[in-house]
Amino acid sequence: MKFLFKSSSSFQTFLPRSFPSPKYLCSQPQTPLPLNSNPNTNFPEKITSDSHFPSKPISDSDFSGDPTLPKSEDPHLTSSLQQDGSLTVTHVINTLLTHKEDPKSALNYFNSIEYRRGFVRGVDVLCVLLHILAGSPQTYKQVARLLNRFVSGDSGPAPVVFLDHLIDSAKKFDFELDSRVFNYLLNSYVRVDKFDDALDCFDGMIERNIEVSLRFMNILLTALVKRNLIDKARELYDKMVSIGVTGDSVTVHLMMRAFLKEGNPWEAEKFFKEAKARGTELDAAAYTIAIQAACQKPDLFMAGELLREVRDRGWVPSEFTFTTVILAFLKQGNLVKALRLKDEMFTCWKRLNIVVATSLMQGYCKKGDVDSALELFDKIKEDGLSPNKVTFAVLIEWCCRNGNVKKAYELYTEMKLMYIQPTIFIVNSLIRGFLEDRSLKEASDLFDEAVESGIANVFTFNVFLHHFCNDGKVNEACSLWQRMVANGLVPSYASYNNMILAHCKAGNMDMAHNVFLEMLKQGIKPTVTTYSILMDGHFRKGDADRALDLFDEMVNVNIAPSDFTFNIIINGLTKVGRTSVAKEMLKKFVDKGFVPMCMTYNSIINGFIKEDSINSALAAYREMCEDGLSPDVVTYTILIDGFCKSNNIDLAWKMYSKMKSRGLQLDILAFGALINGLCKNRNMDRACELFSELQQIGLSPNISVYNSLIRGFRNVNNMEAALDLHKKMINEGIPLDLQTYTSLIDGLLRDGKLLLASDLYSEMRAKDIVPDEITCTVLLNGLCNKRQLENAQNILEEMNRKGSTPNSLIYSTLIAGHFKEGKLEEALRLHNEMLDRGLVPDDTTYDILVNGQAKVGDFLSGVSSA
Repeated sequence: MKFLFKSSSSFQTFLPRSFPSPKYLCSQPQTPLPLNSNPNTNFPEKITSDSHFPSKPISDSDFSGDPTLPKSEDPHLTSSLQQDGSLTVTHVINTLLTHKEDPKSALNYFNSIEYRRGFVRGVDVLCVLLHILAGSPQTYKQVARLLNRFVSGDSGPAPVVFLDHLIDSAKKFDFELDSRVFNYLLNSYVRVDKFDDALDCFDGMIERNIEVSLRFMNILLTALVKRNLIDKARELYDKMVSIGVTGDSVTVHLMMRAFLKEGNPWEAEKFFKEAKARGTELDAAAYTIAIQAACQKPDLFMAGELLREVRDRGWVPSEFTFTTVILAFLKQGNLVKALRLKDEMFTCWKRLNIVVATSLMQGYCKKGDVDSALELFDKIKEDGLSPNKVTFAVLIEWCCRNGNVKKAYELYTEMKLMYIQPTIFIVNSLIRGFLEDRSLKEASDLFDEAVESGIANVFTFNVFLHHFCNDGKVNEACSLWQRMVANGLVPSYASYNNMILAHCKAGNMDMAHNVFLEMLKQGIKPTVTTYSILMDGHFRKGDADRALDLFDEMVNVNIAPSDFTFNIIINGLTKVGRTSVAKEMLKKFVDKGFVPMCMTYNSIINGFIKEDSINSALAAYREMCEDGLSPDVVTYTILIDGFCKSNNIDLAWKMYSKMKSRGLQLDILAFGALINGLCKNRNMDRACELFSELQQIGLSPNISVYNSLIRGFRNVNNMEAALDLHKKMINEGIPLDLQTYTSLIDGLLRDGKLLLASDLYSEMRAKDIVPDEITCTVLLNGLCNKRQLENAQNILEEMNRKGSTPNSLIYSTLIAGHFKEGKLEEALRLHNEMLDRGLVPDDTTYDILVNGQAKVGDFLSGVSSA
């Protein structure tokens, strides 16, 4: 294959430098490389799937035949070897030239003298031999073999020098230049991983107007991309474009791979579109990379379009391509599209692999459909696909999250039967699941198993530690801490935070600070969570000043407060009755960049409500709305409850209406607060309407709602309705509490239904519900009003037997009852007994004893209406 020189003058200036003396026809001799040497054979493997292009640099094994051609029986060659023992470079070149028309003999001659004493192979000798071999179809492939061996050494000339020697020798000895020699040289540099030399060779060929085969450009690009030399690959491609070579499908594939390795899917996509626009015939491999780029962006619409185009071209997308797109859709939460692609994958006779199956299960789980995930799990097993460790980890974790720890443990047992060793992540998930399920024994057994087997880590201990600390079980937490240290595990900052939390919840702030100091001693830097827990502990103890001091300390050690911290301070100040201070602090926090949340204002509004400052609560509510925050259900519940307690039912009802107009659905707490307020105001019609409404929207009334309604019906003397609610509670399995029974018994005693009240009292005692002072007072008052003094006295005696001390109101009620019946002696005895117990009679009791029966009626009536 011929090519043109840029200018013949370039060789005239080079010749004197290369050949300074007519006696020598080579430059400085080079150290020879024996033919039996073992050059580096590590070269890039195939990146493109196109069989029309080489997947790696050409090596010796690519050529057929024995690398050493048979020795010639040419008598002239034999005579030449016998007559010349010096083997000078001049002599060797001249001898090679005599075999110019017989390349095999030339190669035989070269092989014969390579090991002879006195011969030093020079680059010019090699150049002459290369030109001779390139001239025959029978030997031109030996060019690549010789070049591979030559460039693998460390003493060869620079690539551009080699190029010039090849050109000079061709010019001087009248060889027809073949660009394959130069391309084989480029390939040889790639083959021995001399990428800088390869790039210099490429540049030299371009500068000398030597045609570079696209095949060998792609080989060089392949090597650069595979070795992550992306900048060099970019530079090479830019030079290709500068000489008008945009490449083929393989080039597109390689450059897109390069861009993806850089994490730049946008440029990969752009490159693909440009290649497509200029009419480059793109293959399936290029489309595969384009789809991968679209998924990485992600541009799932484009990924879907490209996948459709692949199908339209008659290609069958690979399993890898389907997997890539399905995983991309799942990552974006589009389970429906992922499932469609899974079905399409089946139509292409592609088997569902475990990666896709596991990801689909996780997609189901994230959508809250764990049952479908488990169904898919059973289906893949039926189809012969074996779940792996990741599959079990996903299902076990989500079963635990959804409260189905029993199924999680079944999966755990199944994976062990399959000889798949559970990871500590799986074990930790199960322990956490058992603890949340309050299955302490199962959690403990699994924990002990993990510790004994040696797989338990600090996170395993932290799971249990958090459970104990959150429940305020300080002793158990301390024992677990000691066990953790004994097992050689170093507590983490989370471990210390948990212990600090435990002591704070127990109200032992001294111990909490001791753990904090130990944390500092061990070189573990406290986090903003650490300080926030301590601050919250001090607020719970009512020590707001110490909490604020900790805040200042945290800021001084350059720990930035979080929104969690700011909210703790706001909420803490409202809990200690300093809501106005909290409001001022909020302004300062906002100036520091804090963005208040709904929860923040809820704390302030609730604080003002508790301080009976309704106007301030409404002002905070209005400010919240002005700041662009939408009040939530909690906000309205706080306001409704506050208005009801302050007897502002109209305001409460307005809040309820505003809440509904904003599309907020009341929760059971909001309904309960409003129903309770209406019942206290004896507005039972509206209360019943709300009761029906909460049931219609699917909420289940709780014990608090029922008790409010029962009290309300009792207060309006409608015990029939109250008893109906009692029956409804029993039918729905809602356990009655002391408050329920007290209200019912009180109402029945007022109606004079002593037998029915007695039955309810017996029912209550059969459920081991112990009457308190309020219940006893209600009983005594009702019995005394109905002149059942003996039964009333029995109540007092029962209290004495059970070690419960009656209060002043109980004695006063009994005294009033006996006085009303004219049993003054018993009334005085009870008075003395009352004094002996250290109880102080109130003014009403003395009025009864001194002024007579007129006061008794008023007293008993007052007790009954309480």
